[in-house]
Amino acid sequence: MTKAVRGPNKEAGQRAPPVKDAPSKPFRLRDVFKTLGPGLITGAADDDPSGIGTYSQTGAQLGYAASWTMVLTFPLMAAIQEISARVGRVTGNGIAGNVCRHYPASLLNGIVSLLFIANTINVAADLGAMADAFKLLFGGPAFAYVLLFGVTSVVAQIFLDYARYVAVLKWLTLSLFAYVGALAVAHVSWGEALAGLLIPRVEFSASFLTTVVAILGTTISPYLFFWQASQEAEDQRVDSGKRPLIDRHHGAQKEFNRIRADTIVGMAFSSLIAIAIILTAAATFHAAGKTDIETSAQAAEALRPIAGRFAEVIFALGIVGTGLLAIPVLAGSAAYAVGEGRRWPVGLARKPKEAAAFYAVLALSAAIGILLNFTPVEPIQALYWSAVINGVLAVPVMVLLMAMVHRRDVMGRFVVTGTLYWLGWLATAVMAVGVAAMAIAWLL
Repeated sequence: MTKAVRGPNKEAGQRAPPVKDAPSKPFRLRDVFKTLGPGLITGAADDDPSGIGTYSQTGAQLGYAASWTMVLTFPLMAAIQEISARVGRVTGNGIAGNVCRHYPASLLNGIVSLLFIANTINVAADLGAMADAFKLLFGGPAFAYVLLFGVTSVVAQIFLDYARYVAVLKWLTLSLFAYVGALAVAHVSWGEALAGLLIPRVEFSASFLTTVVAILGTTISPYLFFWQASQEAEDQRVDSGKRPLIDRHHGAQKEFNRIRADTIVGMAFSSLIAIAIILTAAATFHAAGKTDIETSAQAAEALRPIAGRFAEVIFALGIVGTGLLAIPVLAGSAAYAVGEGRRWPVGLARKPKEAAAFYAVLALSAAIGILLNFTPVEPIQALYWSAVINGVLAVPVMVLLMAMVHRRDVMGRFVVTGTLYWLGWLATAVMAVGVAAMAIAWLL
């Protein structure tokens, strides 16, 4: 009888050595940062230069009294962004890609057209604010900076490797910490600040209601829905090990947990920075009786005599950094919406020749945004109308989104239900009330 051959540690009567656990990796913030993606970038892009202008104006005009609105909007924006992200991850298509497959073309064309117009105007306003901030710091002609920032953004989106490009966007989110620095040098009345954050105070005045609507329009914007959904779909296309969850169910809960964590971190980051800007403006401009702040660059300049040169510099640098983050998101979300609606090959991971039409729309949005800065159109007026279009557009887009994520022919077994679903409808209702209040204010 042939004797069985044993391994070196399998001799009769000899036990195999115990298997040691793999050494645990030490906690590193860099590793956590790597796991964050579309949610972080989307949240940071929400605090674009025009948003900074809105928050600065809020603090200057109303002091600490309106900062509670950011506490209110946080769960609403987190819910609607998580729902948007789920659409992309489950279906493998962005919002426009799903609308074109399940709804009439006329509805898609109307939404995409308004989105393109609003985003392009916002690109123009952000470029103007960045140029003004850079001129404030270094002098020189503002028009040259508009060209520099606009062209740099487009070239980076078209020609940078996708993984490298996303990494650049993620690192640009750190520029928002400039506003934590600005807050640190402001003399904040923390008792009043905490009261403003925790105790809602409502004034039934046109200026207060208009400001609240502006905050809602700045924090809950359609371009953010389209961007995060499309980026989830893009990440799935780039990773050969992933498939749309509607096709491959395995690991769905893990993906939903990742999306939730990513979105909550991104929206919390966005809200905290917005609060820092409002408190800084309240502690400086409002306390000094200066309530006529209209732009982010004007806010940076006005900080110098009140809070010193350091506060002015970091505030201005923050405008440039957030603009470099926001412009790709604005132009990119417009390109994704148009491209997906037309069923073109889309995606920043594709080579230019593979998605020529997609990149052409992206470049067109940025080019028009650049050109608008050389027209007699006032940036403030342009930004105002952009906010109006975004506010009006948000309501039907959110209604459509909420209806879509409850359809089994769209989401399969992953239809959105429960608390997340009702938070999404609550966010939609709040936006609808805001638009209605704005319309009533106009009529009166």
